[in-house]
Amino acid sequence: MSRSRVAILVLVAAVLFAAPAAHSQDLQALTTASREQLDVVKVLLTQQAAWNHGDIEAFVQTYKDAPDTLMVTHQISHGFAGLVEEYRHDYPNRAAMGILTFSELEARPLDANFAIVVGKYHLERAKKEGGNAEGVFSVVLEKTDKGWKIVLDHTT
Repeated sequence: MSRSRVAILVLVAAVLFAAPAAHSQDLQALTTASREQLDVVKVLLTQQAAWNHGDIEAFVQTYKDAPDTLMVTHQISHGFAGLVEEYRHDYPNRAAMGILTFSELEARPLDANFAIVVGKYHLERAKKEGGNAEGVFSVVLEKTDKGWKIVLDHTT
């Protein structure tokens, strides 16, 4: 057998043996998430679904309705009412909202009552509605009597 055929066989064998190992690691990462991690990621998935249904009212319900809730974007909004007003101003209709996708979500509990989630977002919309947008975000969530709620949202 020529050297090139041996090299190709070795390469194919390496790929075949590496794939199950990588798949096993992916499954292990998926099955080791804590209940808190799953619960806080669920808040972001709820946001994404509400946004993609054009429902800003449902989207903002994932935030804590309190005067000390903060949102940091192109400005700093203090309190739930300010946050809601900013969303309504920046996204006045369904077309302006576009389609939101979160990716690379990482959830980390800080203690029994607080957690952070970092990730990326992509907003797809028509050019006349502002065009596509994407960036990164971090949110701090607090465990309340109404479930996990976002108390700080920093989106760039």
